[in-house]
Amino acid sequence: MTQDRKLRVLFLCTGNSCRSQMAEGWTKQLRAREIESYSAGVEKHGLNPLAVKAMAEADVDISSQASSLVEELEVQEFDYVVTLCGHANEHCPFFPGPVKRVHAGFDDPPALAKDAANEEEALVHYRRVRDEIRDFVAAMPGNLDTPA
Repeated sequence: MTQDRKLRVLFLCTGNSCRSQMAEGWTKQLRAREIESYSAGVEKHGLNPLAVKAMAEADVDISSQASSLVEELEVQEFDYVVTLCGHANEHCPFFPGPVKRVHAGFDDPPALAKDAANEEEALVHYRRVRDEIRDFVAAMPGNLDTPA
């Protein structure tokens, strides 16, 4: 990273619908001065409406973010690529240059909520993961160079 730009961090998840979107939103909210954040997926599933709702409850608006594939991003040079799920970690595309890959796995809210009786019951899972991701982002960038 040069002194004339912010640290560039890409959050990568399978479908870029929930966890990576939350991480991008939290980074924009908590670390915008030092980190330029992006999110993408190894697949494209669309923005999860319950992720949007859970983040809105924390006063973070991700409703204008879009589900993207890595190759669709304008920026292709990152300082860090943070994988947020095992599938993305296993299928992470190759990034040229001195990018550092970091795995920070979080539970998948849609999978946890699949048997929920109603939206409120489902949101419990989204809120927990949202808060875990917030804590991870709040500790950035220092935690990106610390082995898990």
